[in-house]
Amino acid sequence: MLLRVLSPPRPGDYIAGVVDAPPTYGETSPMTTYNAPLKDMQFVLNDVLQISKYSNLPGFADAPEDIVEAILEEGAKLAGNVLHPINQSGDKEGCTRHEDGSVTTPKGFKEAYAAYREGGWQGLSFDPEYGGQGLPYILAVAVGEMMSAANMAFGMYPGLARGAADAIHAHGTDEQKQKYLPNMIAGEWGGTMNLTESHCGTDLGLLRTKAIPQGDGSYKITGTKIFISAGEQDLTDNIIHLVLARIEGAPEGVKGISLFIVPKFLINDDGSLGARNGASCGSIEEKMGIHANSTCVMNYDDATGYLLGDEHKGLRAMFTMMNEARLGVGMQGMAISEVAYQNGAAYAKDRLQGRGLTGPVEPEKPADPIIVHPDVRRMLMDHRAFTEGARGWMYWSALHGDLQHKSEDEATRQKSEDYMGLMTPILKSYLTDKGYAHATNAQQVLGGHGYITEWGMDQFVRDARITMLYEGTNGIQALDLVGRKLMKDGGRAWQTYFAEIDEFIKDNQDNEDLKPFLDGLGNVKEQTLEATQWMGANAMKDFNNAGAGSADYLSLFALTCLAYSWAMQAKAAIEKKDSGDDFYKNKLLTGQYFLDRMLPDAGMHLAKLKTGAKSMMALPAEAF
Repeated sequence: MLLRVLSPPRPGDYIAGVVDAPPTYGETSPMTTYNAPLKDMQFVLNDVLQISKYSNLPGFADAPEDIVEAILEEGAKLAGNVLHPINQSGDKEGCTRHEDGSVTTPKGFKEAYAAYREGGWQGLSFDPEYGGQGLPYILAVAVGEMMSAANMAFGMYPGLARGAADAIHAHGTDEQKQKYLPNMIAGEWGGTMNLTESHCGTDLGLLRTKAIPQGDGSYKITGTKIFISAGEQDLTDNIIHLVLARIEGAPEGVKGISLFIVPKFLINDDGSLGARNGASCGSIEEKMGIHANSTCVMNYDDATGYLLGDEHKGLRAMFTMMNEARLGVGMQGMAISEVAYQNGAAYAKDRLQGRGLTGPVEPEKPADPIIVHPDVRRMLMDHRAFTEGARGWMYWSALHGDLQHKSEDEATRQKSEDYMGLMTPILKSYLTDKGYAHATNAQQVLGGHGYITEWGMDQFVRDARITMLYEGTNGIQALDLVGRKLMKDGGRAWQTYFAEIDEFIKDNQDNEDLKPFLDGLGNVKEQTLEATQWMGANAMKDFNNAGAGSADYLSLFALTCLAYSWAMQAKAAIEKKDSGDDFYKNKLLTGQYFLDRMLPDAGMHLAKLKTGAKSMMALPAEAF
């Protein structure tokens, strides 16, 4: 079943019910805009990754180029015309908790969610057996980018539900799948993940939420969870909470943790909703950003829950959801960078101030637009070169997510699984670090206006900040990379990846136009290999060496990934550079900026990493 596309809004649609009314500040409309970068998305999907080559695989056969184009165009309408107009107003209004524990989302969110649900977007890439459309995961990632860029807080509601559905699909019984998945994939029911407690964050072995067996296959869940995104809302009829808890008598630490399905409303045998469960929102967290998403303290008071997966194997089941969530958070970082860039560039082309350093550029005007100034260009080009490179890298990773599950070749499935495990912490950490940095740079482009709430740039900064923290802080991601992912299976993942880069360089060595990109890619790969070897030789001597260098190692590896993405994009652009379309010329100019101004950071990261932990750990703790 193909997606039911959303008809383009007409001038009266806002009043007619897509959204109650366009949000206003006084007499003005929202100051920010978002237009999905459709041409760049299609370039990566069709020209760089050539997803049509995979038409023999499930889902890809239903996604020829014209269908992909139609889906992206309709997603862009939903993102730009429905979701982004309520982004600033949703941030200003926030969510409201009522005395009975219910939560109201901001004005326009219910109508926007209805448009999302009725369009069939939630099940875009999900298993058709449970009502999904079975299209490629890479296409869902592209649509997800648009949703996150247009309205990050809104996108979290269906995103968390999809993650919970994936965990149930991977670890649930047939009965559980039939009971929960159709409504979750239809968008009728939401979903959450409940890990964190006030006394334990990453160290889940300390959690105290308990589960008491009831003798009928159910459990009574009691405990309090914090930081639960979308924990309560008025968008869906039910919410399926996934809750980590410890069964009475279970081993201490992470080996005694189990995962439970705890619905907001119990479900009758005929599928109808029954009594309210003992799960409630105790409060909404007061936070820096994503105000329109209800981040809840969730209280479980003898709530009825059902084991998902095996006893004491809850982390394994939860990591199915967490790994997808981490990729989704990386995508949020990239998406924030995109929308901040669009608004910063628009302002820079419009704002008149000063004259060009080499003389007036537009002498007929009282001043030149600030886009003529090199330092403004620096910030915007940093944005653009990162975001376009990151899009290619993210979509490449998403394609391997498809191949991991759909390829008929066992070696391909293994390689893609290795790549997904390797890339998850790098994508999550690096893309969110840069997304936040670029949101602040876009704010800087606007000068004083960037600091004024009405202009909307401060929201991008505040929303982007959480991406570096949730789903495992970026420091934890770096430790995961150097402590677990590098040496997993004897280093097979990174060795395979480096071999792929070597093969790409060899296969294209006669392409003179591509040579600068091949040289840059080869150099940074060798720097990353040197860093990997240094880690192997020094981390075991002193584990602090691994910790001290982990962030720089992750950034260095990320630059290798971006360089590979840019080399692939440059190859595709070179093939069409004589088409007369400036898109391809501009793509190569942006890629050259990446080589000149961003890739040299690799040498800095390598030098810092090789200093080890000595000076970092020398100062006694009491001196801080």
